[in-house]
Amino acid sequence: MNGMKIAIAGFAGSGKTTLGVILAEKLGYSLVSPTFKDLAKKEGIPLMEFQKKAEKDSSIDLKFDKLLKEQASQGNCVVTTWLGPWVVDADWRIWLFAPLDIRAKRVAERDGISVEQAVSQIKKREEQNRSRYLKLYNIDIFDTSGFDVSLNSGRFTPEQMADFIVRIIEKR
Repeated sequence: MNGMKIAIAGFAGSGKTTLGVILAEKLGYSLVSPTFKDLAKKEGIPLMEFQKKAEKDSSIDLKFDKLLKEQASQGNCVVTTWLGPWVVDADWRIWLFAPLDIRAKRVAERDGISVEQAVSQIKKREEQNRSRYLKLYNIDIFDTSGFDVSLNSGRFTPEQMADFIVRIIEKR
């Protein structure tokens, strides 16, 4: 087996990337964190427009997930994507959640939009992604039963969560 792989998932604004950066640094692992936002920016189109494009063209998801698998293949990495725990052979699967109002506030601050716009965008992305992933992979991103750990990022700081994850990994 290649080195350890930790996959962190959660919906928009849950803190996947923030936790992933801190955890990767604490463990001395690489961070694997490609995002649809990055791809949309590369194409010069808004994220929600790119989402619509991906709904019609499954090759976008397939290419994205192939890249994700390649980047994680060496191991000793922390993967922070919506589908990471399902498409990467992870040793640890971590689910992050937080109330919608907290996630919307984070997304609004990060993306420079209103909280109301963030709520609308989050709800739309969750439904679109769920529908796409069910159709393409038969993966239900609302089903978190296969995760090893579930953490409330609305209650704990990223540093607290990273410390907790390091402790449980060390005890295993």
